[in-house]
Amino acid sequence: MARVRIVTDSACDLTERMAADHGIVVVPLSIRFGDEELVDRRDLTPAEFWKRCADSPALPETSAPPPGAFQAAFEAARDDGCDAVVCVTISSELSSGTHQSAQTAAAALGDFDVRVVDTRTVTMAQGFVALAVAEAAAGGADADQLSALATEVAGRTRVYGAIGTLEHLQRGGRIGAARAMLGSMLSIKPVIQVTSEGIVAEESKQRTRSRSLEYLADKVRALAPLERLAVCDGASPDLDKFLELLEGIEIRNGGVVTVDLGAVVGTHTGPQTIGVCAELPA
Repeated sequence: MARVRIVTDSACDLTERMAADHGIVVVPLSIRFGDEELVDRRDLTPAEFWKRCADSPALPETSAPPPGAFQAAFEAARDDGCDAVVCVTISSELSSGTHQSAQTAAAALGDFDVRVVDTRTVTMAQGFVALAVAEAAAGGADADQLSALATEVAGRTRVYGAIGTLEHLQRGGRIGAARAMLGSMLSIKPVIQVTSEGIVAEESKQRTRSRSLEYLADKVRALAPLERLAVCDGASPDLDKFLELLEGIEIRNGGVVTVDLGAVVGTHTGPQTIGVCAELPA
Protein backbone atom coordinates (compact mmCIF):
# COMPACT_ATOMS: atom_id res chain seq x y z
CA MET A 1 0.00 0.00 0.00
CA ALA A 2 1.32 3.42 -0.99
CA ARG A 3 2.30 5.83 1.79
CA VAL A 4 1.58 9.36 0.71
CA ARG A 5 1.98 12.36 3.01
CA ILE A 6 -0.31 15.36 2.66
CA VAL A 7 1.18 18.84 2.99
CA THR A 8 -0.62 22.17 2.86
CA ASP A 9 -0.01 25.77 3.97
CA SER A 10 -1.45 27.76 6.85
CA ALA A 11 -3.97 29.59 4.67
CA CYS A 12 -6.06 26.40 5.06
CA ASP A 13 -7.15 27.40 8.60
CA LEU A 14 -7.18 23.80 9.80
CA THR A 15 -6.86 23.63 13.56
CA GLU A 16 -3.77 22.00 15.00
CA ARG A 17 -5.90 19.05 16.15
CA MET A 18 -7.50 18.56 12.71
CA ALA A 19 -4.11 18.50 11.01
CA ALA A 20 -2.55 16.18 13.60
CA ASP A 21 -5.47 13.74 13.57
CA HIS A 22 -5.13 13.35 9.79
CA GLY A 23 -1.34 13.43 9.58
CA ILE A 24 -1.37 16.66 7.57
CA VAL A 25 1.78 18.82 7.63
CA VAL A 26 1.05 22.56 7.56
CA VAL A 27 3.75 24.91 6.23
CA PRO A 28 3.20 28.42 7.66
CA LEU A 29 3.12 31.74 5.90
CA SER A 30 4.44 34.80 7.73
CA ILE A 31 2.63 37.92 8.93
CA ARG A 32 4.23 41.37 9.15
CA PHE A 33 3.16 44.20 11.43
CA GLY A 34 5.41 47.07 10.38
CA ASP A 35 8.99 45.82 10.74
CA GLU A 36 8.04 42.80 12.85
CA GLU A 37 7.62 39.48 11.05
CA LEU A 38 5.89 36.57 12.76
CA VAL A 39 5.41 32.98 11.61
CA ASP A 40 1.73 32.19 11.30
CA ARG A 41 0.38 29.92 14.08
CA ARG A 42 3.85 29.44 15.53
CA ASP A 43 4.65 32.96 16.71
CA LEU A 44 1.09 34.23 16.35
CA THR A 45 -2.17 32.43 17.11
CA PRO A 46 -5.37 33.61 15.40
CA ALA A 47 -6.56 35.14 18.70
CA GLU A 48 -3.28 37.04 19.08
CA PHE A 49 -3.51 38.18 15.47
CA TRP A 50 -6.96 39.68 15.96
CA LYS A 51 -5.87 41.41 19.16
CA ARG A 52 -2.91 42.94 17.31
CA CYS A 53 -5.25 44.11 14.55
CA ALA A 54 -7.34 45.91 17.14
CA ASP A 55 -4.32 47.48 18.85
CA SER A 56 -1.92 48.19 15.95
CA PRO A 57 -2.09 51.38 13.88
CA ALA A 58 -0.44 49.52 10.98
CA LEU A 59 -2.39 47.03 8.89
CA PRO A 60 -0.71 43.63 8.62
CA GLU A 61 0.78 42.08 5.49
CA THR A 62 1.48 38.48 4.55
CA SER A 63 4.50 36.82 2.97
CA ALA A 64 4.82 33.38 1.41
CA PRO A 65 6.86 30.58 2.97
CA PRO A 66 10.35 30.24 1.48
CA PRO A 67 10.92 27.18 -0.74
CA GLY A 68 13.11 25.77 2.02
CA ALA A 69 10.13 25.46 4.37
CA PHE A 70 8.28 23.28 1.88
CA GLN A 71 11.45 21.39 1.03
CA ALA A 72 11.98 20.51 4.68
CA ALA A 73 8.45 19.10 4.86
CA PHE A 74 8.94 17.09 1.66
CA GLU A 75 12.32 15.75 2.77
CA ALA A 76 10.88 14.71 6.13
CA ALA A 77 8.25 12.65 4.30
CA ARG A 78 10.91 11.03 2.15
CA ASP A 79 13.11 10.30 5.15
CA ASP A 80 10.12 8.77 6.96
CA GLY A 81 9.74 6.26 4.14
CA CYS A 82 6.79 7.80 2.33
CA ASP A 83 6.42 6.99 -1.35
CA ALA A 84 5.19 10.45 -2.34
CA VAL A 85 3.82 13.79 -1.18
CA VAL A 86 0.69 15.58 -2.34
CA CYS A 87 0.85 19.28 -1.47
CA VAL A 88 -2.37 21.29 -1.74
CA THR A 89 -1.80 25.04 -1.71
CA ILE A 90 -3.76 28.26 -1.41
CA SER A 91 -5.01 29.57 -4.74
CA SER A 92 -2.07 30.77 -6.80
CA GLU A 93 -4.20 33.79 -7.70
CA LEU A 94 -4.21 34.82 -4.04
CA SER A 95 -0.61 33.90 -3.18
CA SER A 96 1.46 33.09 -6.24
CA GLY A 97 4.53 33.10 -3.99
CA THR A 98 3.24 30.26 -1.83
CA HIS A 99 2.33 28.05 -4.77
CA GLN A 100 5.63 28.85 -6.51
CA SER A 101 7.63 28.07 -3.35
CA ALA A 102 6.00 24.64 -3.18
CA GLN A 103 6.77 23.98 -6.86
CA THR A 104 10.37 25.11 -6.45
CA ALA A 105 10.81 22.84 -3.45
CA ALA A 106 9.27 19.90 -5.31
CA ALA A 107 11.65 20.39 -8.22
CA ALA A 108 14.63 20.48 -5.86
CA LEU A 109 13.94 16.96 -4.63
CA GLY A 110 14.76 15.33 -7.93
CA ASP A 111 13.36 11.80 -8.18
CA PHE A 112 11.16 11.90 -5.07
CA ASP A 113 7.51 12.11 -6.13
CA VAL A 114 5.94 15.41 -5.04
CA ARG A 115 2.67 16.60 -6.56
CA VAL A 116 1.72 20.25 -6.01
CA VAL A 117 -1.98 21.00 -6.52
CA ASP A 118 -3.35 24.54 -6.75
CA THR A 119 -6.69 24.34 -4.90
CA ARG A 120 -7.91 27.63 -6.39
CA THR A 121 -9.41 28.37 -3.00
CA VAL A 122 -8.49 29.29 0.57
CA THR A 123 -9.35 28.98 4.27
CA MET A 124 -11.36 25.89 5.24
CA ALA A 125 -12.30 25.10 1.64
CA GLN A 126 -8.58 24.48 1.14
CA GLY A 127 -8.70 22.64 4.47
CA PHE A 128 -11.51 20.41 3.21
CA VAL A 129 -9.37 19.46 0.22
CA ALA A 130 -6.50 18.52 2.53
CA LEU A 131 -8.83 16.50 4.79
CA ALA A 132 -10.44 14.60 1.92
CA VAL A 133 -7.08 13.76 0.39
CA ALA A 134 -5.63 12.73 3.77
CA GLU A 135 -8.58 10.41 4.39
CA ALA A 136 -8.09 8.82 0.98
CA ALA A 137 -4.35 8.52 1.59
CA ALA A 138 -5.04 6.68 4.84
CA GLY A 139 -7.15 4.28 2.80
CA GLY A 140 -4.23 3.47 0.52
CA ALA A 141 -4.84 5.74 -2.49
CA ASP A 142 -1.74 6.51 -4.54
CA ALA A 143 -0.36 9.89 -5.61
CA ASP A 144 -2.16 9.86 -8.98
CA GLN A 145 -5.50 9.18 -7.32
CA LEU A 146 -4.90 11.74 -4.60
CA SER A 147 -3.88 14.50 -7.00
CA ALA A 148 -7.01 13.91 -9.05
CA LEU A 149 -9.14 13.84 -5.91
CA ALA A 150 -7.68 17.14 -4.69
CA THR A 151 -8.68 18.87 -7.91
CA GLU A 152 -12.11 17.25 -7.88
CA VAL A 153 -12.90 18.19 -4.28
CA ALA A 154 -11.61 21.73 -4.77
CA GLY A 155 -14.09 22.12 -7.62
CA ARG A 156 -16.92 21.20 -5.26
CA THR A 157 -16.11 23.85 -2.65
CA ARG A 158 -17.71 27.25 -2.25
CA VAL A 159 -16.44 30.15 -0.14
CA TYR A 160 -18.44 33.23 0.84
CA GLY A 161 -17.77 35.89 3.44
CA ALA A 162 -19.48 38.83 5.11
CA ILE A 163 -17.03 41.68 5.64
CA GLY A 164 -17.11 44.08 8.58
CA THR A 165 -15.00 46.85 7.06
CA LEU A 166 -13.75 47.78 3.59
CA GLU A 167 -10.44 49.19 4.87
CA HIS A 168 -8.42 45.97 4.65
CA LEU A 169 -9.71 45.09 1.18
CA GLN A 170 -8.80 48.57 -0.01
CA ARG A 171 -5.35 48.65 1.60
CA GLY A 172 -4.61 45.18 0.27
CA GLY A 173 -5.40 46.27 -3.27
CA ARG A 174 -8.59 44.19 -3.59
CA ILE A 175 -10.78 47.26 -4.21
CA GLY A 176 -10.01 50.88 -5.08
CA ALA A 177 -9.83 53.71 -2.54
CA ALA A 178 -12.74 55.65 -4.07
CA ARG A 179 -14.94 52.58 -4.05
CA ALA A 180 -14.01 51.84 -0.45
CA MET A 181 -14.80 55.41 0.59
CA LEU A 182 -18.16 55.36 -1.17
CA GLY A 183 -19.00 51.99 0.34
CA SER A 184 -18.18 53.22 3.82
CA MET A 185 -20.26 56.37 3.37
CA LEU A 186 -23.24 54.31 2.27
CA SER A 187 -22.67 51.74 5.04
CA ILE A 188 -22.46 48.99 2.44
CA LYS A 189 -21.63 45.54 3.80
CA PRO A 190 -20.29 43.51 0.89
CA VAL A 191 -20.49 39.76 0.63
CA ILE A 192 -17.44 38.33 -1.10
CA GLN A 193 -16.76 35.00 -2.74
CA VAL A 194 -13.83 32.97 -4.02
CA THR A 195 -14.56 32.35 -7.69
CA SER A 196 -13.81 29.18 -9.64
CA GLU A 197 -10.74 31.00 -11.01
CA GLY A 198 -9.42 31.28 -7.45
CA ILE A 199 -9.81 35.02 -7.00
CA VAL A 200 -11.75 37.05 -4.41
CA ALA A 201 -14.66 38.99 -5.89
CA GLU A 202 -17.66 40.89 -4.65
CA GLU A 203 -20.73 38.63 -4.67
CA SER A 204 -23.32 41.17 -3.55
CA LYS A 205 -23.86 44.41 -1.63
CA GLN A 206 -25.98 44.45 1.53
CA ARG A 207 -27.04 47.57 3.40
CA THR A 208 -26.77 46.26 6.96
CA ARG A 209 -24.68 43.74 8.86
CA SER A 210 -27.69 41.68 9.85
CA ARG A 211 -28.87 41.53 6.25
CA SER A 212 -25.42 40.44 5.05
CA LEU A 213 -25.47 37.54 7.54
CA GLU A 214 -28.99 36.52 6.56
CA TYR A 215 -27.97 36.63 2.91
CA LEU A 216 -24.91 34.51 3.66
CA ALA A 217 -27.01 31.91 5.48
CA ASP A 218 -29.47 31.82 2.59
CA LYS A 219 -26.60 31.19 0.17
CA VAL A 220 -25.48 28.20 2.23
CA ARG A 221 -29.00 26.84 2.67
CA ALA A 222 -29.52 26.93 -1.10
CA LEU A 223 -26.46 24.69 -1.56
CA ALA A 224 -27.68 21.95 0.82
CA PRO A 225 -27.34 19.05 1.28
CA LEU A 226 -23.64 19.53 1.96
CA GLU A 227 -20.76 17.15 2.49
CA ARG A 228 -19.01 19.49 4.96
CA LEU A 229 -19.55 23.01 6.22
CA ALA A 230 -17.21 25.31 8.15
CA VAL A 231 -17.78 28.76 9.59
CA CYS A 232 -14.60 30.84 9.89
CA ASP A 233 -14.75 33.53 12.56
CA GLY A 234 -12.67 36.69 12.30
CA ALA A 235 -13.28 38.28 15.72
CA SER A 236 -17.01 38.65 15.09
CA PRO A 237 -19.28 39.58 18.00
CA ASP A 238 -22.33 38.16 16.20
CA LEU A 239 -20.97 34.67 15.46
CA ASP A 240 -23.56 32.92 17.64
CA LYS A 241 -26.37 34.76 15.90
CA PHE A 242 -25.05 33.62 12.53
CA LEU A 243 -24.72 30.00 13.67
CA GLU A 244 -28.39 30.09 14.66
CA LEU A 245 -29.23 31.06 11.08
CA LEU A 246 -27.58 27.85 9.85
CA GLU A 247 -29.57 25.50 12.08
CA GLY A 248 -31.29 22.65 10.24
CA ILE A 249 -29.02 22.60 7.19
CA GLU A 250 -28.29 19.00 6.13
CA ILE A 251 -24.57 18.21 6.42
CA ARG A 252 -23.56 14.63 5.66
CA ASN A 253 -20.10 14.59 7.24
CA GLY A 254 -20.75 15.84 10.77
CA GLY A 255 -22.17 19.19 11.81
CA VAL A 256 -21.00 22.76 11.32
CA VAL A 257 -17.30 23.11 12.07
CA THR A 258 -16.34 26.46 13.59
CA VAL A 259 -12.74 27.65 13.31
CA ASP A 260 -10.86 30.89 13.82
CA LEU A 261 -10.24 32.73 10.60
CA GLY A 262 -6.46 32.83 10.46
CA ALA A 263 -4.06 35.67 9.83
CA VAL A 264 -3.46 34.86 6.15
CA VAL A 265 -7.05 35.55 5.11
CA GLY A 266 -7.81 37.91 7.99
CA THR A 267 -5.04 40.27 6.86
CA HIS A 268 -7.05 40.99 3.71
CA THR A 269 -10.59 40.90 5.08
CA GLY A 270 -10.18 42.53 8.47
CA PRO A 271 -12.06 42.04 11.75
CA GLN A 272 -15.71 41.06 11.98
CA THR A 273 -15.40 38.80 8.97
CA ILE A 274 -17.58 35.70 8.96
CA GLY A 275 -16.72 33.21 6.26
CA VAL A 276 -18.52 30.05 5.19
CA CYS A 277 -16.78 27.20 3.40
CA ALA A 278 -19.03 24.53 1.92
CA GLU A 279 -18.13 21.25 0.25
CA LEU A 280 -20.83 19.97 -2.07
CA PRO A 281 -21.43 16.22 -2.35
CA ALA A 282 -19.71 14.31 -5.16
